[in-house]
Formats: sequence, structure tokens, C-alpha cells
Amino acid sequence: MKPTIDYSIYLVTDHNCLLGRDFLSCIEDALRGGVTLVQLREKDVDGGIFLQRALAVKNLCDKYRVPLLINDRIDIALACKAAGVHLGQDDIPPAVARGILGPDAIIGVSAHNSEEAAAAEKGGADYLGVGAVFPTYSKDDASEVGLNMLKKIRQISDLPIVGIGGINAQNYAQVRAAGTQGAAIISGILAAEDIEEEVRKIKRTISD
Repeated sequence: MKPTIDYSIYLVTDHNCLLGRDFLSCIEDALRGGVTLVQLREKDVDGGIFLQRALAVKNLCDKYRVPLLINDRIDIALACKAAGVHLGQDDIPPAVARGILGPDAIIGVSAHNSEEAAAAEKGGADYLGVGAVFPTYSKDDASEVGLNMLKKIRQISDLPIVGIGGINAQNYAQVRAAGTQGAAIISGILAAEDIEEEVRKIKRTISD
């Protein structure tokens, strides 16, 4: 049975944001603070290290009962028994990923416009990651789509939408007000001096 996912505070990992701090300790700080979903995104490590990290993060996520998604790598998702994957526009289609991972897997797809969103929904995606909402330094190739694109995609899609790109405690409420189910946050959490408190600050935004 497919799990129910809370997309509200969606942590995307990037060890480059950690300023030399221990990777797993920082992820646990974020989980302790209350992130609701974690995506392991490791663009510049080889497969063996990626798998080791995935297994360790899966153990942490299980401890806090938070689902783990893997960016791009379906083989890693299978190996660590993750809840699913997040796919970019240049990755394999969601329908193919579904055939490999099965009906209960959570499959997210990045979308930058209405056409990509519609294609992802038709292909069987479970949610859309839309961005970059604001300027971001976490992805070199991310072009800014703004809040209006979130609203536009909300009008044409019934899927859960997650804003991504340049989101932090200060602008999180704007992203939710655009009709999203949550925000995927990288440096807005992991570059904070006190990661746990930064997540709690975002949580307080939801309840205000």
C-alpha cells in the first residue's frame, strides 16, 4: 500500500551546504526539528559511497518515521528500500520507474512549466517538484520560474506540488500560499547555524 506523504517540510540533502559539519549529524538535526520528507541528492559521489550514505540515512529516517526518497538513482532506491525516487526531466520517465519500483513507490518529477507538469501527471507521477521558485545556488542549471508558475501549475494539476529553489524560513509562507503542499529546502535548512531550530522556525510558519 502506497504511504501517505506529508510534503510540507521536504529536506533535500547537499553535503556542500554543511560547512564541513558531519553529514549524518546534520540530517538527524533536521529530522529532530521536524522535516517530514527527505530526498538524498548526491550528485558528485560514486555509486558505492552513495549507497553507503543511502543506507545510513534510511536508518535515520526510519528512526524518525520519515520517508526517504532517492534522487535519480532507482538502483540505490531499491537497494536501500527507500519509499521512492525523484526524477528530473533528463532521467528515465516516471512510467518506466513505476514498472521497476512497483505501484506503492512514491515517484516525484521535476517540472518547470505547465507542459512538463501535464506530461509528468500523465506519466504517473505522484507529485511535482516545481522550481526554481527563487534564485538558488544549489543547482547551477536552475532557471527561476517564480511564484506565478506554481499558481499556474496548481490550476492545471491535481497532484501535490512542492516548490523548490531558494526557499527558506523567510519566504516559505509565500510558497505555501501559492497552492503548494510543501517546499523542498536545501541550503535554507542545511546551511543554518542551528539546523534543528531552523526547521522548527519553518514549522512555526505553518501553524501561524
